Amino acid sequence: MKKICISLVFLFIIFLTAGCKAERFNSATKETTEFLRIHIRANSNDEVDQNIKYRVKEKVVNYLTPFIAQCHSKNDAKVVITQKAKTLEYIIDEVLQKGGFEYSSRIVVKRENFPTRVYGEFTLQSGYYDAVIVELGSAKGDNWWCVVYPPLCFTSGENLRYKSIILEIIDEFKEWFCQDDE
Repeated sequence: MKKICISLVFLFIIFLTAGCKAERFNSATKETTEFLRIHIRANSNDEVDQNIKYRVKEKVVNYLTPFIAQCHSKNDAKVVITQKAKTLEYIIDEVLQKGGFEYSSRIVVKRENFPTRVYGEFTLQSGYYDAVIVELGSAKGDNWWCVVYPPLCFTSGENLRYKSIILEIIDEFKEWFCQDDE
């Protein structure tokens, strides 16, 4: 009985994996619609402009993290960021002003083309994504970018727990189907 149970579990995993792979290949545009990216563009490639870009990034991430943590969808995140855009511009402009910069920031949410990007074990394919664009000054310098939703860059890592849906299904299946006959 255990051999049959184990064989059925493996068959289930194979079919589930094949189904997930097929769905992924059939929905290339679906991948780009589930993510909200962020793009912070420096004024120039001068060292001072690049350094302030990273200070701005810290302020942006720190300010938005508690709000993004409450979002349950990309659209929720877009709404929150749109509502907070003026306050965020003020915070960024304050950082720029304190740093002695004469330029200001602009924030807009729009669709943009991104190259393939790897975040640890996770790869985000190239394509058009909705993005929060933060322009500093002329925005002609190198930039920093990441994902706002789901929050790949907007998490402190505390109380973070990863779940495997496949593992949960297998565990439920084993409990239901593979009970010891006593």
